[in-house]
Amino acid sequence: MLVHKTLLPYAQVPQLAKTDIAYATGDARLKPFYVHEPQPESFAEIIRLKAQHTFPRTDLVAALTRQYAELPVQPEVMANIEALSKDNTFTVVTAHQPSLLLGPLYFIYKALTTINLAEQLNKQTTGAQRIVPVFVLGSEDHDIEEVNKINLFGKRLVWQPEAEGPTGTMDTAGLQPVLEELRGILGENESAAALFGRVQRACQSAHTFADTTRALLHEFLGKYGLVVLDMNEPSLKRHFIPVIQAELQEQTAFHLVNQTIEQLHQQGFKTQAAPREINLFYMKPGLRQRIVQEDGMFQVLHTNLTFSEAEILAELDQHPERFSPNVVLRPLYQEMILPNLAYIGGGGELAYWLERRSLFQHFNIPFPMLLRRNSVLWLDRDAQKKLGKFGFSAVRFFEDTEHLVRHYIETNASGEVGLAQEIQELRLIFDRIATKAAAIDPTLEKAVRADEVKSVGGLEQWEGRLLRAEKQKHEVTLNQMRHLKEKLFPNNGLQERTDNFLPYALKYGDDFIQTLKEQLDPFDAGFVILEER
Repeated sequence: MLVHKTLLPYAQVPQLAKTDIAYATGDARLKPFYVHEPQPESFAEIIRLKAQHTFPRTDLVAALTRQYAELPVQPEVMANIEALSKDNTFTVVTAHQPSLLLGPLYFIYKALTTINLAEQLNKQTTGAQRIVPVFVLGSEDHDIEEVNKINLFGKRLVWQPEAEGPTGTMDTAGLQPVLEELRGILGENESAAALFGRVQRACQSAHTFADTTRALLHEFLGKYGLVVLDMNEPSLKRHFIPVIQAELQEQTAFHLVNQTIEQLHQQGFKTQAAPREINLFYMKPGLRQRIVQEDGMFQVLHTNLTFSEAEILAELDQHPERFSPNVVLRPLYQEMILPNLAYIGGGGELAYWLERRSLFQHFNIPFPMLLRRNSVLWLDRDAQKKLGKFGFSAVRFFEDTEHLVRHYIETNASGEVGLAQEIQELRLIFDRIATKAAAIDPTLEKAVRADEVKSVGGLEQWEGRLLRAEKQKHEVTLNQMRHLKEKLFPNNGLQERTDNFLPYALKYGDDFIQTLKEQLDPFDAGFVILEER
């Protein structure tokens, strides 16, 4: 598929957060909070540092082998899993919670950025090392409302499981009504039936939400060698026991991360994920609740579970899988298990990684490169045709809707609607009057200024009337513009945060993901705009 690619500098994207833009543009204020510059030349040093550490490769490969046992064999994936047993194999990682039908588009963009980074690094190392792309499923999260819905074709699909606890372990037996609704939305033509068949087979081959997400990623991205890892594994949790024990006894993260957050505040950046005194949950089937300490005892909130220090340490030793890190400790867990070189995430994710550097230093765990995932705005031919009619570039559509309307009116009006020059001339006239009045009687100047406000207000009202009159003349075109803006930027947000990939897969087939893969460079220095040719 032919597309035209444009990069919009991140600083010109108003929908992005301050910290996101600062990191993506190399703001010097953030440099003390990460280790490696996000550029290809950094990887030789990262590999050297990672090679000095040992990782639980045997347990990692065994866990992945179990998790992939019931999935169709993809040779590229199996080869990557086997390679992880070798000391010269490293990973690049992205992560996300299990999400209904792979969630918003950025879910796919995360995975593709990671795949492409691994491919680039494999070329760069010329076989001396092997780099494996890994998608870590945050299956222990328990906020189902964040991940149980998708938007496609202007409609919303919602799955409401009758379960509590970690989302990844929830049974997807009740997913069939959502799939039937999806079938109706996709339609009955041959392409729709084929696409639905792929989705249905992947979903029906799995039993839990995590397994379903893995199966879908495997179906659509497995041929690129993407390895999907669920870290909710007893054998892997056992390697995290020293950090969990320190968290229970010393509250290390609370002190270190708060210090870093204060330093970020001093540089003008907001808190992304503040630590608690204990950043752990207690987890069993259907249960994931915070652990708190009161009067020397450890309690699991909203339950009757209480432990003394000796009892909770014994529980940790016997059942490490029952202890679940929150967002503060999760990066640490990931980097202790995986021989990882880089973490690929969105702006919000990288912001909370920046708050963790001192925690990594404390536990002597190498800090990975932080790399912003690709962000994409996709425009089909119809959208481009309309843009041409409006006389706008795609870049212009990142602006607020009313700014677009005003610009169109000012460009296409039958007469000039703006009265800025007249208002400025009027202010100058009142300045001269005020000067004369003050020379005669200083108390008169205030009255002159009051009349100035009234007069300027009158001109501004006339400007508004002229603008409204022109809007009425162009009402059809302006409604088309607002409709396109809503399509490309739903609720004035980003397309990638709302749309699901299935409508694009229906329209373009496998060419959609393949084209994205060909066009996205992990080191693109800006927001990617892809226009179908």
